[in-house]
Amino acid sequence: MRFSEVAIFTDDVDAAADFYERLLGAAAVHRGDGIAVFDVGGVQVLVHEKCEPSSDAPPCEDHIAFAVPDVDRTVRELEERGLTVEFPAREYDWGRFLYVRDPQGHLLEIQQA
Repeated sequence: MRFSEVAIFTDDVDAAADFYERLLGAAAVHRGDGIAVFDVGGVQVLVHEKCEPSSDAPPCEDHIAFAVPDVDRTVRELEERGLTVEFPAREYDWGRFLYVRDPQGHLLEIQQA
């Protein structure tokens, strides 16, 4: 498992993206409608527009992400270790992901590398 992403959800993507450009001293590698993506040493910082969660989309919450070679195998391993998968593994347009929460309620994304 490797650290791969920080996702920050905001009401004002442009203002947040401008802040991160100044903070990081680098332009976004992608900037589109409702999203800006920065590369920080191989880790993505996603600045994403807040949205209402829907049943067919991942949660719209700040989170950190870890990449694994096989999400389905990781689900089994996490459950064997006594962890509960909150949002089961599924395929989205941008990849295969699952979500768990730590004891403090922070959302963690596990993404297929």
